[in-house]
Amino acid sequence: MKNINNSEAVAPPSGAGGAVSRRSFLRSSAIAGGGLMLSFSWFSSAQAAEKVEALNLADQWSELAAYIKITPDNVVKILVPNPEFGQNVMTSLPMMVAEELDCDWKNVVVEMSTHDNVKYGMQFTGGSNSVRMYWKPLRNAGAAARQMLIEAAAQTWGVSATEITTKAGVLSHSSGKTAKYGEMAAKAATLPVPKDVKLKAPKDFSIVRNSKKNTEGLKVVIGKPLFGMDYRVDGMLIAMIQHPPAFGLKLKSFDATAAKKMPGIKDVFSFKLYEDGFEQAGFDTRTFNEMIAIVGNSTWEVMNARKKINAQWEAAGDTKDLVNGRAGKKEVTVPGRLETTSKQLEMMAEFANGRQSTKPAQQLRKDGDPETAFKNAAQIIERTYNAPFLAHNTMEPMNFFAHVEADKALVAGPVQAPGWMEPSLTKLLNLPADKIEIQMTRMGGGFGRRAYAQYAYEAARISQKMKAPIKLIYTREDDMTYGIYRPMYTATYRAALDANKNLIGFHVIGGGIPENPVHANRFPAGAVDNYLAEGWEIPSNITIGAFRAPRSNFNAAAEQSFLDEVAEAMGKDPIAFRLDLLKRAKENPVGKNNDYDANRYIGVLELLKEKSGWGKPENAGKKRGVAAYFCHASYAGHVVDMVMRDGQPYVESVTSAVDCGVVVNPDAARNMVQGAVVDGIGQSFYGALTHKDGVPEQNNFHNYRMIRHNEAPKKIDVHFVENDIDPTGLGEPPFPPVFGAVANALFKTTGKRYYNQPFMSEQPNAKS
Repeated sequence: MKNINNSEAVAPPSGAGGAVSRRSFLRSSAIAGGGLMLSFSWFSSAQAAEKVEALNLADQWSELAAYIKITPDNVVKILVPNPEFGQNVMTSLPMMVAEELDCDWKNVVVEMSTHDNVKYGMQFTGGSNSVRMYWKPLRNAGAAARQMLIEAAAQTWGVSATEITTKAGVLSHSSGKTAKYGEMAAKAATLPVPKDVKLKAPKDFSIVRNSKKNTEGLKVVIGKPLFGMDYRVDGMLIAMIQHPPAFGLKLKSFDATAAKKMPGIKDVFSFKLYEDGFEQAGFDTRTFNEMIAIVGNSTWEVMNARKKINAQWEAAGDTKDLVNGRAGKKEVTVPGRLETTSKQLEMMAEFANGRQSTKPAQQLRKDGDPETAFKNAAQIIERTYNAPFLAHNTMEPMNFFAHVEADKALVAGPVQAPGWMEPSLTKLLNLPADKIEIQMTRMGGGFGRRAYAQYAYEAARISQKMKAPIKLIYTREDDMTYGIYRPMYTATYRAALDANKNLIGFHVIGGGIPENPVHANRFPAGAVDNYLAEGWEIPSNITIGAFRAPRSNFNAAAEQSFLDEVAEAMGKDPIAFRLDLLKRAKENPVGKNNDYDANRYIGVLELLKEKSGWGKPENAGKKRGVAAYFCHASYAGHVVDMVMRDGQPYVESVTSAVDCGVVVNPDAARNMVQGAVVDGIGQSFYGALTHKDGVPEQNNFHNYRMIRHNEAPKKIDVHFVENDIDPTGLGEPPFPPVFGAVANALFKTTGKRYYNQPFMSEQPNAKS
């Protein structure tokens, strides 16, 4: 069996015979497509990669901590606990260890750990948590290992440990004695791990806060086997599934006679994901519980056989799920209706306007007397914003490997939360946790989609039935028509102004299918005397899940668009208006549950104003939009400059400001913000998934519009607020305010306000 974490070399294709290497292809794509946004800072050096390839010292490693191993020749291996999907944790997390270990970064090699909740902790990638969650544990591990090396040297030399210093992987004593870490590693590994160690002050950092190249960059570019799709073992079969064609249907019967006769096909059978009474965990999902599995030798053979299946489907009716999530154990009723987007919008409008009196909105927060404020207002501004379902569309197709045997199981693939899937796997396979090995591969995109592990459970179920190793693969059509989506949302915002154009009341009522988007304690809560937030929800059988910055990605669009309209009605500059509100929240806040730091929020807006030249005479002719938002413990804002080309709006350039605390790896952080900006522009302009009678109307990129190379900004200028606050997350916070900044820039460019996503759906003569 070949472990995906092996460092076996994979040679890139030669140029002979017309073959094109991946590197050459990327260069060609960059020329033809109008620009490929990969920063050169992302790539690691060939020399570093060659050093890793040459390393074959399995019996010479000395383990100083769960995350750290050192060889006699001073090579330091750092194990990364969290799955990687492009956010660069394979570089930033080791940097935190290396900083406190005080080793030479040139001697560091990095490897993804296997899953072990006891040894490594939660091992979850999502919620912008990786750096924030491991900031102290990994630094403590590095500092503890350094102290163990010092103690080993002190005992060897017969001196006090307090007399020994370290620098770049070398131990030194005032007598002139020196030793590389590798020389003391074996002895250090026998010493107890110290409990209390002193960590460096930020002013003393030499690795953290200094850009380091992506440790896996070269491997990705030359096609090393890192991803789930690369995973191979001898005797492995390929599996695909056929699910019902519409949400609200279930399998009635099927005839697979013709499919089983197709070349390479091993079996076709139906299976249930969960047996009756199965208690789902919080991140388990059940889009369709009974499906048809097609298993064969190759992807092509399985795809062709699937076309020969004659399946009949019937109405699923209402179903009940037992879910034990963050809100505790409860029974959830899933409606069985066949849903259509136009009807969903009508239902949402009824709830939003209070016409559904049997299910009134839930009051989420109330400050002061908003009813009286609106009753006495000289002017009321009211706007409603809508957003559709969005598909995750990870670049790497959804896939998972499983080899389930009678007494053990190995599963491997791209997954964001291996620890969350383990308890469910133990129940599904009837195996104890210590008999299930979970290996994590690099993910070709996640954005929340791979936190929901039903595809891993499906692979395990099929392997168990086949008594063979299998890899389950989704086509793009499978994934786009199978969930899991960003929910549909709507929100109505109202602002009350007095006769002097002062803001005296603020009201937001928001809802969605099947969850509401409102964060009741976020800005401008705490900045307005009379404030009301309400929320409502409509149940659905269309499966939803976390989508990069859940709920915030809609809230920021609606809230920040609305604040611009309020500022305009008050005769104020958009940034000045926001700063006035935040100054109130800082100096004399309303309420005690405000979940943002007004001072950090102000810092981002002031930096954004400075770096964008907002309000400067030289920028007077630019069509600009601004937005700033707080989520996932960090603050981000953007100024978007827009132009018209060939009758269509394009984002020409973007200035971004972010406060995420200490920036571990500046180049990688800038790349992450730039990626969020491009993603946000594409989703706000084009992203939408609709349904008719339960059937998704978009199933691939020919009818689900994505941003194209020549539609990306020519320049994205990223700036960070400099402070010594512990890291507070970066993967998600820059994404939500892009939507609002784009909407506000569209108004300046076209003279029209945009309330419905995707914005290009309202643009005349928009390109398909």
